[in-house]
Amino acid sequence: MPKEKEPAVPDYHIETLHGYAEGRIICGVDEVGRGPLAGPVVAAAAILPPEGLPPEIACKINDSKKLSDKQREALFPHLTTLCTYAVAQSSVEEIDSLNILHASLLAMTRAVRGLSQTPDHALIDGNKLPKDLPCPASTIVKGDSKSLSIAAASIIAKVTRDRMMRELALEHPAYGWEHNAGYGTAIHLAALQTHGVTIWHRTSFAPVREAKFLMTT
Repeated sequence: MPKEKEPAVPDYHIETLHGYAEGRIICGVDEVGRGPLAGPVVAAAAILPPEGLPPEIACKINDSKKLSDKQREALFPHLTTLCTYAVAQSSVEEIDSLNILHASLLAMTRAVRGLSQTPDHALIDGNKLPKDLPCPASTIVKGDSKSLSIAAASIIAKVTRDRMMRELALEHPAYGWEHNAGYGTAIHLAALQTHGVTIWHRTSFAPVREAKFLMTT
């Protein structure tokens, strides 16, 4: 059987397979922030409007990683106005105690449960289903490049987390979080060696653990 061709940009195909055109409530779910050394992991769940997104908006939506900060910020108010959505997070403490995968899945569950209406089906980006979802769900590998609702969720989650890290950067300016969102850039790694570990750092991540050890020896 030939491999199904992936859409050039996210579309309604997967939502339609689960009854979106017949009025079923389908939500897309994605998370951001697995890789950073600092800050929470943030997930969003997004339900597209029943009539679909305006074409001039839909054509601009893609996996948040493929968009610039300016593009994401421009789309954010449209998506948060047009979509039913919820945002949730798992804390640094939960990341360190559960591990980043399970903390990410927990944030996804919280986002779906935070919606004002229970979906008929959830489309989860990735290959792992979160536990305790309030509805049936499917995993979609690279879903943020295929599904409009997952891509919308990815943008909402990304903008929310980036704004959060910019706020935290005001309290901890040495680490460059306003630019690196907590990822392990050269500036961030150097600041860890010089200024040590903050309460927002993930001590289960090796560079943070090593910096913490060095500061106590």
